[in-house]
Amino acid sequence: MKVLIANRGEIAVRIIRACQELGHETVAVYSDVDRTALHVRLADEAYLLGPAAASESYLRGDRILEVAAACGADAVHPGYGFLAENADFAQAVSDAGLKFVGPPPAAIRAMGDKVRSRQAMIAAGVPVVPGTEKGLTDEEAIEIAPSVGYPLLIKASAGGGGKGMRRCDEPSQLTAALSAARREALKSFGDDTVYLERYIEQARHVEIQVLADKHGNVIHLGERECSLQRRHQKVLEECPSPAVSPELRDRMGAAAVAAAAAVGYESAGTVEFLLDAASGEFFFLEMNTRLQVEHPVTEMVTGVDLVKQMLRIAQGRKLRFEQADIEWTGHALECRINAEDPYNNFLPSTGRVTSLHEPSGPGVRVDGALYEGYEVGLFYDPLLAKLIVRGENRPDAILRMRRALDEYRIAGIKTSIPLHQKLMDRTQFISGFYDTSYLETHFRMDEDDEESDLDRIAAIAATLLAHKHRSDAINRLAPAGQSEWKRLGRRRALATRLGG
Repeated sequence: MKVLIANRGEIAVRIIRACQELGHETVAVYSDVDRTALHVRLADEAYLLGPAAASESYLRGDRILEVAAACGADAVHPGYGFLAENADFAQAVSDAGLKFVGPPPAAIRAMGDKVRSRQAMIAAGVPVVPGTEKGLTDEEAIEIAPSVGYPLLIKASAGGGGKGMRRCDEPSQLTAALSAARREALKSFGDDTVYLERYIEQARHVEIQVLADKHGNVIHLGERECSLQRRHQKVLEECPSPAVSPELRDRMGAAAVAAAAAVGYESAGTVEFLLDAASGEFFFLEMNTRLQVEHPVTEMVTGVDLVKQMLRIAQGRKLRFEQADIEWTGHALECRINAEDPYNNFLPSTGRVTSLHEPSGPGVRVDGALYEGYEVGLFYDPLLAKLIVRGENRPDAILRMRRALDEYRIAGIKTSIPLHQKLMDRTQFISGFYDTSYLETHFRMDEDDEESDLDRIAAIAATLLAHKHRSDAINRLAPAGQSEWKRLGRRRALATRLGG
């Protein structure tokens, strides 16, 4: 099978590698500024789409299909972003006689509209966040808001990635928030339809990975914890979630399977939930009808290669395993390495990568597309790479991630590596007791906080304890009964050997 990868960057490289291991030929597409990109170098064939702007290259479905026809491709894998959740593109691929490595267009449409998906989930018995069941005019929203309750969220029906979303804490904010949400939704999605949802405070963002074949088999591969977010964008993910018990995993997994089955889903997909960790209640948010950025943490603990499964499902093969076959072993973390300056309000960083050293060793994986000399621009998403580690348990994974982050060196541009290094030392992260508000309300890159004071106190205590142990050892080996001359000489010698 010859597979055209309709994407770029690290995800294109990831898909190419999976195809190569399965013996499939690969076709890359690229824009003017990506001529020397790694995915272009690794693919068997590569074709120019157009100028740097995504609207003139990676979002040109017609041009992608022209390339597919010209090169004799059998299938198209969209990756994530760009056209991955575009039902019209999926339909066009199918109409052209090609395999779309993803779900059917009808499933993408059903889950792409947030209002429609809420209605479908209610019908399937999947719990949803309390809110409205249809798009609203401003007048309707103002009238209904008190029954939804404050604080609430105004959300774009066609939304995603935090766009077209506004929090509203009291009635006086509602009119302005509705206007802002509609403007952003129209600009981002061409649709300014919005609805209301209750805002769940101190909630965790937990998602369930599902796999479904063309023969009616649907299973889940457990959860991913995605609560560490900035401006509704995920920063770090882990699997399993420190807030999810095996019993809760079973309940959330069953709900995710029901959600996928309700829309006739096929391929890999992710059902996102808000979890009230205190009560154990969870509510459907949305379904991502594509491969997720954070899919590697699931792969690391289940041993299931999700990209290969997508390719096999697209060929019409049945799933090789049942729900009872899935096991979760160890703990995995993923840090998103972005081209941005965490010490300057996360402003984008551009420039040439002058030096690169990626971490390695046991349990360490880097999904990226960087190399020395690579030029980082402003045309696309700032994600450069993903650093993934697996440990025997969560503490082991955190220690391994600390080590891997310390090894990671990217010179020539600013990256988010310092953010992750700081996170690994945070008491609240280490304890696992955090929610979606943590990075916005309790985390600062530009100042020391009380945790830094605790670190200093701990360091002083450790120094004093080490000094006491050294003094005790010297006194045992150089007892006071010896002559002062001999005792002083032995103490000096022992102190030198013990590092004093």
